[in-house]
Amino acid sequence: MSTKPLGAQLSHMLKTRGVGVIFGIPGVHNQEMYRGIEEAGITHVLARNEQGAGFMADGYARATGKPGVAYVITGPGLCNIMNPVGQAYSDSVPLLVIASCLDETVATRGQLHQMLDQEGAGATVADWSETARTADAAYHLIDRALLEFQTSRARPKLMNVPIAVLEADAAPAGDRSVQVAFDAPNSGQIYRIAGMLKDAKRPVVILGGGARRTGDLAEQVATKSGAAVFMTNAGRGLYPDDGPRSFGACLGRAGSLDIFAQADLVLVLGSELSECDLWRGPLGHDCPLIRVDLDPEVLADRHNVTDPVLADCTVFCEALLAAMEPTDSDWDAATITATRAQWRAETDADRPGIVPLVDALRSVLPPEAMIFSDMTQFAYVANETFPMERPGHWHHPSGFGTLGYSLPAAIGGKVGAGDKPVISINGDSGFQYNIQELATAVELGLTLPIIVWDNGKLKEIEDSMINAQIAPNAVVARNPDFCKLAEAYGARAVAPRSLEAFKQAVTDALAADGPTLIHVTPETAGG
Repeated sequence: MSTKPLGAQLSHMLKTRGVGVIFGIPGVHNQEMYRGIEEAGITHVLARNEQGAGFMADGYARATGKPGVAYVITGPGLCNIMNPVGQAYSDSVPLLVIASCLDETVATRGQLHQMLDQEGAGATVADWSETARTADAAYHLIDRALLEFQTSRARPKLMNVPIAVLEADAAPAGDRSVQVAFDAPNSGQIYRIAGMLKDAKRPVVILGGGARRTGDLAEQVATKSGAAVFMTNAGRGLYPDDGPRSFGACLGRAGSLDIFAQADLVLVLGSELSECDLWRGPLGHDCPLIRVDLDPEVLADRHNVTDPVLADCTVFCEALLAAMEPTDSDWDAATITATRAQWRAETDADRPGIVPLVDALRSVLPPEAMIFSDMTQFAYVANETFPMERPGHWHHPSGFGTLGYSLPAAIGGKVGAGDKPVISINGDSGFQYNIQELATAVELGLTLPIIVWDNGKLKEIEDSMINAQIAPNAVVARNPDFCKLAEAYGARAVAPRSLEAFKQAVTDALAADGPTLIHVTPETAGG
């Protein structure tokens, strides 16, 4: 076994564990981690800011289902990536950040990139933040992170490694292969739940992001039970949006309270039913609530679950389908269709002029397209009105709600998706948080349509202030010429001013050699 500096061994270890891409920025404090990247056969993607690197790794993980990995430097590098780590925690994304750290901080002050408590800072946003003071500890933490990604709710991990430890020679990590198998839920509980579904007249099934790995099993459970179906934003595509009993991704509509008031049984698969799912406190049910989740914290939350099931959704659905009998229900398809039409009209009225753009976008995107959106009104409307034909293809920064997510996440997603189409949807303000990552997209030659919805203001905040009877303040900002700015980075740019021109711009961008910025304003939709 040949020894190498630990920094080099980390890349070799990650390669043997299936990691093929690392996102990051080199610096004097983490340069040892770059010693072994090329030798190990790993592709490195250079971001322009560590925040961009973190979002790229997040997007890569969402697009591929594999862990996203980022290398960052001590101090400011760690601080810059904390936003992406916090977002990954909210959205259950397998993100592994490896950061260098100073060897000693107690007796020496004024060092380059010095923090008071780097490990503690990381712990405020990551699932865990640990410092590896030996090579064996570093290997252990990497294997621990990768195993936890497979066996529990995927959340970001942060490993700090002192510079001297990275520089010191170390033996390679040993081989490790772990086969993960989830236990089937208790058979008595499965048959009892099957009986409850059979007896229910108005069951409702909620499909969340935790059910995305079930394939069509979750859909089969919902169909076989005769249930009405809601999807969270993360669960979109798990059930046909145009199905006869589909309420779509409209949990946040106030009218959904009335639906749950009519339910006599609710089954939730893989959703924490958070504020960002419901936009209200109670779900609205007065009936038994069955929840299936890997996270015990979810099963003990405010929604008063009557039947908690701590299990993997795939294993649960397999067992339940074997025990279920096909059942009809009292839900009326025509009433559901009318309700959906009413909610769509409400969405259009809440944020006028965007629904036509969403419809135009959908008409030209292939079903396999993967979409990364930012915190923007365009995305808020699309989350309710853009039907998804398959799960895991629309990614939005729910929960933590970080502006500047879409562009770097879409870059990482495109790196992972390869030839599959990927697009980025941004607001004019959020786009400028990480606009510098256009350079990475150009550098990599990524075919990437980048939609920028420019209404010249923080419209969502303005509306919120008005609703709260606050005189709108600091919601209008001077924007640059986005097209010229994109061209300065070497990207294509176009500013369509009609729906037909918008559709053509998206079509052309999907076939272009390199990224294309598509500047869209209310005028584009005829506003």
